[in-house]
Amino acid sequence: MRILLIGAGGVGGAFAAIAARRDFFEAIVIADYDASRAERAAAADARFTAARVDASDPESVAALCREHRITHVMNAVDPRFVMPIFDGALAAGADYLDMAMSLSKRHPEDPYRKVGLKLGDEQFAKSGEWEAAGRLALVGIGVEPGLSNVLARYAADELFDHIDELGTRDGANLAVHDEHGKEIFAPSFSIWTTIEECLNPPVIWERSRQDVDGGWYTTEPFSEPEVFDFPEGIGPVECVNVEHEEVLMMPRWLEADRVTFKYGLGEEFIGVLRTLNTLGLDRTDKVKVGGVEVSPRDVVAAVLPDPATIGPVMTGKTCAGVWVRGTGKDGQPRSTYLYHVVDNEWSMAEYGHQCVVWQTAINPVIALELLARGEWSGAGVLGPETMQPAPFLDLLGEYGSPWGQMEVAAKA
Repeated sequence: MRILLIGAGGVGGAFAAIAARRDFFEAIVIADYDASRAERAAAADARFTAARVDASDPESVAALCREHRITHVMNAVDPRFVMPIFDGALAAGADYLDMAMSLSKRHPEDPYRKVGLKLGDEQFAKSGEWEAAGRLALVGIGVEPGLSNVLARYAADELFDHIDELGTRDGANLAVHDEHGKEIFAPSFSIWTTIEECLNPPVIWERSRQDVDGGWYTTEPFSEPEVFDFPEGIGPVECVNVEHEEVLMMPRWLEADRVTFKYGLGEEFIGVLRTLNTLGLDRTDKVKVGGVEVSPRDVVAAVLPDPATIGPVMTGKTCAGVWVRGTGKDGQPRSTYLYHVVDNEWSMAEYGHQCVVWQTAINPVIALELLARGEWSGAGVLGPETMQPAPFLDLLGEYGSPWGQMEVAAKA
């Protein structure tokens, strides 16, 4: 297996650090628009080499694949570049993995009730091309989507006879401090991606609505708040509806009556996002400032701390998982949360990477190892829920970061 990793930021750097401890691949080429950043990540292992790539150009991606005889392209950049990397991999005859899918476009007339172009629609539309070529695009194989989808498949196979709701729930008790110990605002993940998913209309899927838009519909941002009590000391966190790939992926392959995604953003973060939206600073189209054209969202990303650098001043844990409610294998009502927790202190001490990017990066490394072993396989555009969950969950424990499970009081 010869891997092209595109993106040497927080997640890409963590991917390289995790992969360096494994032996399932022959070589990894780490490519970025910033060659020096790629070189820093590539210094982790003799099997790594650095390169420069224009992720917006499919031919640049394809040419790099051909030059290095790449078998698998791993996309670790933000979702603006999904389609050119996706298309470049297919043109070069390589398999493809990503952690976020092609972007959505809201419904032009009724954005808070009806879906428009959905997350992943552009990729799923090309599934036939990938299948005809005998190539696999394993999409959404980060932590959410990714591990959450694997856990949902495990619940469907092993724990439930009927699922009322697959509800991905993400929460944390993370805090970032300045040099004086004062807590500061510093997102632990790409602010560009966070703005995109949090200010877009959230998507929900319900089986009972399948006669309209396939069961998908939208709501207002930050709708349906609920308090979820997260495990391992994180505690209660208010979660709200957010647009996310799981809701567009799970109903394609898993049987459930309802699929949701809720994120524990917190009052301060929601306030910041609302302010950015009010001021137009969430916009991606360029505006002219002093004779220079610049995207307001890119400016916001540039002035905030780089998520890859905040690990040493961050404390707490992050949790990703899926809350499954329905009828258990014994015929009785069941409400179970399957989850994965990472402590920032542990990930920094063990790998030198903060917990949020590390938790995202470990999942595609495991997926690539399973593909290399032949335990996962396929052709077309497929999600993680199409693969057998047991070998993935076993490897998660072998990598030193096991998953967990707890029963949850059912909703009143």
